[in-house]
Amino acid sequence: MAQVELHGHPPGTMGRVLRGVARLLRTGRTSLYHRPVPHVYILRCRDGSLYTGATTDLARRLRQHRAGTASRYTRSRLPVKLVWKRRVASWSAALREERRIKALPRPAKLLLTRVSATGAADTGR
Repeated sequence: MAQVELHGHPPGTMGRVLRGVARLLRTGRTSLYHRPVPHVYILRCRDGSLYTGATTDLARRLRQHRAGTASRYTRSRLPVKLVWKRRVASWSAALREERRIKALPRPAKLLLTRVSATGAADTGR
């Protein structure tokens, strides 16, 4: 099979472009360069407990939690309510922030959710 070259681009670029276009058609995205924005979030469960998680699609993940299909922990504590969220720069940053929050004592987590509710702490980074 002959290699098709894009003017000014290295050989093999055309295949990557075509795979990217096929991915766009499959996923319904509008850009090859669109990356999902990771979020870290805290849910308050029916029993008052707090659940911390990370996701690249917050709306979908909340639907899963509310349907009881996201986690065994929240499934047995429905309904859940989103009480805090933060956008982060990358998936690795989301995992670091999730781990940091999970290590906090409960009073610190509650303070975080209260301060965020006033709009003072959630910078939306």
